[in-house]
Amino acid sequence: MSRVRIVDVAREAGVSLGTVSNALNHPERVRSDTRKLIEETIDRLGYLPNQSARLLAGGTNKVLGLVLPCLTHGCSVQIVNGARNEALRHGYDLIVLCANEDAEYEARYLRFLAGMQVAGALVQPVGDVERYEALGLPVHTVYLGVRDVPNDALSVTPDFEAQGSVVAEHVLSRGAQHVAVIGEPDVPMRAQRFEGVRSALAVYEPERVELILEGRSHGSIDGVRLGSMLARRDPAERPDAIIALSDVLATGAIAGVQAAGCSVPDDIMVAGCDGNPLAWTGAVQLTTCSPAGYELGRKGVQLLVRTIEEAEEERAVLRVRSQGALAMQAGHRGRPAAHEVIRPFLLERASTGATSLTGEDFEGFPTGIPEYDVGSFL
Repeated sequence: MSRVRIVDVAREAGVSLGTVSNALNHPERVRSDTRKLIEETIDRLGYLPNQSARLLAGGTNKVLGLVLPCLTHGCSVQIVNGARNEALRHGYDLIVLCANEDAEYEARYLRFLAGMQVAGALVQPVGDVERYEALGLPVHTVYLGVRDVPNDALSVTPDFEAQGSVVAEHVLSRGAQHVAVIGEPDVPMRAQRFEGVRSALAVYEPERVELILEGRSHGSIDGVRLGSMLARRDPAERPDAIIALSDVLATGAIAGVQAAGCSVPDDIMVAGCDGNPLAWTGAVQLTTCSPAGYELGRKGVQLLVRTIEEAEEERAVLRVRSQGALAMQAGHRGRPAAHEVIRPFLLERASTGATSLTGEDFEGFPTGIPEYDVGSFL
């Protein structure tokens, strides 16, 4: 069976070769009815665009790559959704790769994306950002969820410290005087949340603070164990609030407190602080901070597309100024650094005493705004 060519599509659709090319590469330049006709013709003939030929002809690859450390955390799911929706809005497709928390796989995937000549890449790094920058890969890259990056690198990160402080301030405003903080601050994001919690506690000075720096952030069984241990104390020694460095740990702590015969929140308030919707499965709605993943993916793609477009504009200028030192000088300009921060807000729920919401409570509320409709951002 002979391969269908782009000229066959143009002939069958009754349009020029340039119109088909624009429909594939610059759909915004083609009228919607013509674009629909071309798409129907492509489907009918089974035409498959030759990406290699397009790149050799000086075209662009309208594909972005996204490398994540795992796909088992709610934040990862949010990042994919936010990045995909924003990429499609700009006319890009998205390839998602999972490094399984392995820095070597992560570096391999970045090289793979560079070899595919994708337009740009986003990565939530396990490994050292400076190492990846030193590789000098010919692909625009935005780093997600990291604060400390080289000066000329591009990054988007949640304010992890603010995630911790906003939750701690809320718990203290609810009258907590004996606060237990649980979880291992074993990676930078959790360490920064821990610093945010500790800073808020230092300002408000409750009567007693316990720092129990144990409990895997992805292990609810550790939360059950710690919650049960704290709840089984004599009432005079029992904390009136538990702040966990992850929502998974907090959900486990709620179960542990209840298993020990105590009430959440009447006896002990419990809050998480990483905005992980996959952990919101307990019998008591969990107070935590807003999920950052969707905005992380969305703003990451926005920054990446903006960088790609600026580079294309600069290349166009260089083609016009193709002679002399002026072209050499412009060609060696360094890209400007861009670091964007996503600010959290509090999701106050029943685990710290807020009234549980029902469907009737949301009648007339606007949708698509995370304060009111978190689900639209997951």
